[in-house]
Amino acid sequence: MTGNNTVKGPASYFPSIEKTYGKPIDHWLTVLAGVPDQKHMAMVAVLKTQHNMGHGHANALVAHFRAQTGS
Repeated sequence: MTGNNTVKGPASYFPSIEKTYGKPIDHWLTVLAGVPDQKHMAMVAVLKTQHNMGHGHANALVAHFRAQTGS
């Protein structure tokens, strides 16, 4: 029997996000924790406008953050 350790979903973007933006995922989750009352796309906009993050990476972080916090 073989195990399937392939990361799926938003977390699959994490290695690329860390490499591209030079900060650990925890940094970005802390940024998002600073705007917890925003809707999904408003949170994406924060990462895109204030941190020059691409849409796909920002969307993946927000999706992961919201899944973890239940918001």
